[in-house]
Amino acid sequence: MAAEEAPIHGDILEAIFSHVPLIHLVPASHVSKSWNRAVSSSLAHVRPIKPWLIVLTQKPRAPHVTALHAYDPRSHVWLEIKHRTCHPSSPVRSSHSKLLFTLTPSEFAFSLDALHLDWHRAPSPRVWRTDPVVACVGQRVVVAGGACEFEDDPLAVEMYDAESRAWETCQSMPALLKGSTASSWLSVAVAGEIMHVTEKHSGVTYSFDTMAKTWKGPFDLRPDESVFHCVTGTLGERLMVAGVVGELGNVRGVKLWEVQGGLGSGMEEVGEMPKEMVRKVLGGSELGSMEVTWVGDFVYVRNTAKAEELVACEVVNGVRCEWRSVRNAAVNCGGRMVVCGGDVCMEDLQRAVLSENRIFCMKQV
Repeated sequence: MAAEEAPIHGDILEAIFSHVPLIHLVPASHVSKSWNRAVSSSLAHVRPIKPWLIVLTQKPRAPHVTALHAYDPRSHVWLEIKHRTCHPSSPVRSSHSKLLFTLTPSEFAFSLDALHLDWHRAPSPRVWRTDPVVACVGQRVVVAGGACEFEDDPLAVEMYDAESRAWETCQSMPALLKGSTASSWLSVAVAGEIMHVTEKHSGVTYSFDTMAKTWKGPFDLRPDESVFHCVTGTLGERLMVAGVVGELGNVRGVKLWEVQGGLGSGMEEVGEMPKEMVRKVLGGSELGSMEVTWVGDFVYVRNTAKAEELVACEVVNGVRCEWRSVRNAAVNCGGRMVVCGGDVCMEDLQRAVLSENRIFCMKQV
């Protein structure tokens, strides 16, 4: 008579599951109650879930067919997400945090869910814009600047309330930003109820209080004179600055700083990208625009002129940077690439995997 198989105890299962890609833990959690507990315990205590990088590749011409990929830093794997739901009917843009949006004369649509598979659709803002700064603050979405030439106020600011589904006109952007109101010149970061807008070259920053609906500033967030390009973002509730050191055509480094206390109170350097990664991503003659995506405790840096490579940085306990070079699995899809973050949890994955409209495929890079 064959001997019965010995059961795998919880602590051993937890250790095993810590090496299993997150997407494969979804079916594993449905095997039995003990496996479900082991999966939950492994994610809570052994190897937690980390925010994903979402890459949407969109064809430049209508109907703008899209491909959706996700990088899971916990498992170090890329996934292609195939979905049968409707693709966005116009070009998708990113706020370089967790917000994707589209804007046409007739509609403003945005996506905030972790996998960016669901879209909230709203009427377009009153002012027609081509390249505005857009940020989500709580239940509100702020759309600022980027107005068309024929509009009376290129600095116009409007705020959309997702609950009331109504637009509200707010105080315009400061006059000093008149020459650089497009998102290509500005970076945006949200901390609490405040939206910070920074001019990438000079580091000049203004803050918009979404409760008082007023602007404050200017503040100087250029860390020092050696930085010729800086981008603001948030890690948790901490306001951060990523800066390119050197000059155009001679990039010497990329550093991260944390803004201390209130704006104008100084900055503390958190970390510096390893030199070999700087050379791989930002070195040489192919320097396009440095894009930085902030999500959770992760910073993702890419050069738009070198789409095949990006750099991920995890800021551990707010003080230690762990850098990793990542090959981009979405690079062969063609079209325009839009990058943002996703705070994925098991509930999100379970809903998506069990849905008949979505298929997840691991990709080799």
